[in-house]
Amino acid sequence: MSAVAPLRLGFLGVGWIGRHRMQALLDAGLAEAVAIADPDAACMEEALKAAPGAIRCTGLDDMLAHPLDGVVIATPSAAHAVQSIAVLERGLPVFCQKPLGRDGAEVRAVVEAARRADRRLGVDLSYRHLAGMDSVHALLREGALGDVHGVQLVFHNAYGPGKDWFYDRAQAGGGCVIDLGIHLIDLALWLLGNPTVEHVSSRCFARGRPLRETPDAVEDYASARLDLAGGAAIDMSCSWNLPIGIDCEIGMRIYGTRGGVGLRNVDGSFYDFVIERFDGRQRQQLAGPPDAWGGRAALAWAEAVRRDRGFDASADGLVEVAEILDRIYGSEQSEV
Repeated sequence: MSAVAPLRLGFLGVGWIGRHRMQALLDAGLAEAVAIADPDAACMEEALKAAPGAIRCTGLDDMLAHPLDGVVIATPSAAHAVQSIAVLERGLPVFCQKPLGRDGAEVRAVVEAARRADRRLGVDLSYRHLAGMDSVHALLREGALGDVHGVQLVFHNAYGPGKDWFYDRAQAGGGCVIDLGIHLIDLALWLLGNPTVEHVSSRCFARGRPLRETPDAVEDYASARLDLAGGAAIDMSCSWNLPIGIDCEIGMRIYGTRGGVGLRNVDGSFYDFVIERFDGRQRQQLAGPPDAWGGRAALAWAEAVRRDRGFDASADGLVEVAEILDRIYGSEQSEV
């Protein structure tokens, strides 16, 4: 059997994360970088060192003039939905950085565009792809933890984003919730089999003040409670620039009647994680560092596209997560 040819991909946005995803795809032999576009000349030069044969493009329209099998998007959040829809309407699969849109309406529009075009849509929700997460998913699917009743999620970052647009609600869609909280809310709901979220309540703060008092700001600290059908609850907190004594704290704990599982970062690392199973006072490590997980979501998308470029109905889950984020923001604004 002959080898499958690498996908001919365009890379729209090649800042640090865009270049990292491109390098992962190239190193895996899954893709060829045919075209690259970024308004930052330094980013373009760095990307072209990894893909010297790629065509320099002035933007998305220029990129789409070349023969491609798909486009990887890593631009500022405000552009994600419109750019993804433009690519899908040209009949090409898309892999996009999170968030896919700034609110549920934008995300739904992209997913519907993918459905109409019958093309695969991927989003870089990378924590699903940590080593050991498939084992956790299997434990929950098999009911090995019993009836799940509690989930705790945290993502606290002692730093904040380094680009101004992250702090502009019109461009970013929100603050730490849409930037950080989205990862673990998506992860928890995916692990639990996408249960119905019956009620959402939240508190969001901007520099210590309730967000509703500073409507032009974005939140830098948030807590939320999601009440699920069946009675289980998810408690989430996330932040930027929080004085936590380490670089970051990232964690998840899922508790059931017959045991639990946990995810935690190691010594404040953004990259090293341990996944454990709990049984009373005993714990068993399911996975730990080293683990080169960062590019796996892109690799999974590329592998799926090589098998079948058609629409994957699991993309509907992207809309559900986006609408939960809308409810977090809406709940906070409605509290008095």
